[in-house]
Parts: sequence; C-alpha cells; structure tokens
Amino acid sequence: MTTPGTMPTNAALAAARWTILGGQGFVGQALARRLQAVGATVFAPTRQDTSWLRQDLGHIIYAIGRTADFRGRPHDTVEAHVGLLSQLLKQGRFDSLLYLSSTRVYQGVAQGNEGADLIVNPNTSDDLYNLSKLLGESLCLNDTRPNTASIVRVARLSNVYGANMPASFLQALIQAARNNQPLTLQDHPQTSKDYIALADVADLLPAIALNGGDRLVNVASGQATSHADIIRALCHFWPEWSCHTDPSAPLRQFPAIDISCLKTAFGFHATPFEQGFSSLLASLAEG
Repeated sequence: MTTPGTMPTNAALAAARWTILGGQGFVGQALARRLQAVGATVFAPTRQDTSWLRQDLGHIIYAIGRTADFRGRPHDTVEAHVGLLSQLLKQGRFDSLLYLSSTRVYQGVAQGNEGADLIVNPNTSDDLYNLSKLLGESLCLNDTRPNTASIVRVARLSNVYGANMPASFLQALIQAARNNQPLTLQDHPQTSKDYIALADVADLLPAIALNGGDRLVNVASGQATSHADIIRALCHFWPEWSCHTDPSAPLRQFPAIDISCLKTAFGFHATPFEQGFSSLLASLAEG
C-alpha cells in the first residue's frame, strides 16, 4: 500500500481486487485495460447480473451512467445513477467505492470547485441528469460504513475524449469532419468546455480509489477549450471540411473546473488538449 495522496505503483494496483460497474462502457473499458495491463484482477459484471452483490467486491469504480439519451430515458437514468447505487451501499461488501459523477453539475454557477453551491431546477428536463447525479453523490458522501476502512468517494468527471468515444458534441464534430459533412454550430464559437484525455482518466481513477485523500474531487484538465479551437484542429486534418460559426449565436458559459485537489494530492498535470486531441485525430486520419 502506498501513502495516501500519492500515485500508486503498478504493484499496488495489481495487488488490489477491482470491480468495475459499467465495465462495458467507454470509461469502464479503459479502466479495465489499464488495470489488467499491470496484472490486476478485474471483475466487470453486466448490468443484468446482480449476483455480485453477495461477493466481496474489493475496490469498486462505479462507472454506470446515462449520458446522451438521459432525456428520453429518465427512469433508466435515475436507476443507473441512484437505484443500483443505493442497493450497493446497503448490501455490498467492499474496501472502497468510487462513484463517477460529472462536472456537468456546475452548470449555472460561477466557480467549478468541489465546495461550490450548485443550482438545479426540477422543472427543467435538462436538470434531470444533474439531479440524479447529485442524489447519487449525496448517498455516497453521507454514507457511514460500519467498517471505517471502507471509504466511499465521488469523482466529478469532465468531458472525456479518446478513441471510440460515445455520442457527444465532440464525437459529432469528428464524425462530420471525417465524412466531409458541412455543419453549422448552434453556439458561439468561443463557447468553451473542459476536456480530459481518456488515458489521464484511466490513470487517475484507480489512484483516487486507492489513495485519494478528499472524498469529493474533480477529475478534469483544468483547461478550457473553445469550439473554435476544436474546429481549427479538425480543419488541420480535414481541410476540405466546412463548419459554419455564427458570432451572434448564444455564448454558453461554463465555469472553469478547479483541479487544485488533484494537483495537491497527486501532482497531476493533464495532457494538453491540443496534444491529446491532435494525436487522436492523427490516428483517425491515418485509419
């Protein structure tokens, strides 16, 4: 075991027993590959199989979630973010649990730090996602284990990019550029978001699960990248592609995500977006 707040060695990762819930998803698969590469035992049950609730699950990373389709599947979204989690907290046997939430909960606030007061409105369908994630967070952060060695933490995950990413704004832009399909942005070109490389996420989440000091932590790059920056990168690889931007379109404000906790605990320095995204696009262009 390594000192709390330091990056664990490969030997420490390999010595732990891991359960990845949502292991068939984008982030879950990357976590499984990262851990298996160092010789760790990884258990990734399907959603339909709940027999694992009777097992000793070791260190759990809860990566189950609904993203792009949450508006059309509200009940499935709540079940994924809250229902199964509640059952796990009541019945599960584990050494630690790391629940993956989202930096999307910072919408509408001035600062993206873990202590910020958040804004949600149950009358707004877009807020169903945030409300369900926050309820999951609250269950975790207010959980009191009979065994104090079992620690429950929350990681608010930013926009993750990498090979084979699921449907998202970034994926839609990449697909349009590769297929030379003209596109018109509905947002101001200077609208910006925080993006983090999948490889960074796969390194950080097991470290937080084993050695994270804070029970709530942002997992992000801390770098805002504008739509205009993304379009320029895409046009470098597919110069024939046309993407129209309208300076009169709404400028959507997203707060900068504070990653001070990550830097303090692990000395984290994110892969610069321009570097990681260009590497991804280069592999796609060659393919």
